[in-house]
Amino acid sequence: MDLPKGIQSITMLPEPKLAELWRSIIIEDDFRQRLVSQAVLNFSVRRKVNRTVLPLHGVILLVGVPGTGKTSLAKGLANRTADIFNRSDFRLVEVEAHGLTSSAMGKTQRAVADLFSQTISELASAGPTIVMLDEVETLAVDRAKLSLDANPVDIHRATDAVLVQLDILAETHKNLLFIATSNFPEAIDSAFVSRCDLVLNVPLPNEEACKTILEDCLIGLGSTYPKIATLTKDPAFSSCAAQFVGLDGRTIRKAVANALASDTKVALNPETVTIAQLSQAAKFAQKHSCLKVVN
Repeated sequence: MDLPKGIQSITMLPEPKLAELWRSIIIEDDFRQRLVSQAVLNFSVRRKVNRTVLPLHGVILLVGVPGTGKTSLAKGLANRTADIFNRSDFRLVEVEAHGLTSSAMGKTQRAVADLFSQTISELASAGPTIVMLDEVETLAVDRAKLSLDANPVDIHRATDAVLVQLDILAETHKNLLFIATSNFPEAIDSAFVSRCDLVLNVPLPNEEACKTILEDCLIGLGSTYPKIATLTKDPAFSSCAAQFVGLDGRTIRKAVANALASDTKVALNPETVTIAQLSQAAKFAQKHSCLKVVN
């Protein structure tokens, strides 16, 4: 099936793979509950209450450094929301923002306007719709920080188009929710942020979360290499896990792969990897990571 311009995929919900993804996300329960409750409120209250009372736009924004799981959270949240309402007519629409940009004057603005006013509007008319805007700064760039290069007028107008369409859709489609993500919140236009019903900073995992991620990774590897799973019972496991604090979840899992590649013998026989090699991989990742925790 050919998808409309700017649409990467359309998935009917609930979807078992996304349910599994949601369960695999390691994040504090309070954060998870706030996120779910806001999404549920969008579909339970918005259509019943006038926007002069609750000025809801149906937009959730997730920000944070790369590797914290924002995209996975967005997809999992969409599925969890559909599951809570126990309906099979929800759909998740993933937008390919880079597919809308053009160097030709006016084309980006028209593509953005068409995506929101036609494609998304038509999908929302067919049933509850959740739209994921990954790297939203591509569509709603901060106009106050634009340089005078690269067709700034067109970029301004494209952002204007997003804002206008969000306002229109908020009025006309109360069964529509946008979940936006960004690694660079400072690059998002302030007018877009002001339209968000909830902005959450997805944090780097704390010590307990690092331990859980590392444990999950080693147990997962244990299904193929059973001895690796036994490392979670090692007396030094907790202190090893603490060395990963300050790294994102993706980097933690990659560091485990780096430990398996610490020498040729381990690469040939992963079950020989040791806690000491995992600790060394954590130290290496900390030294070479561009992410630093600011206290």
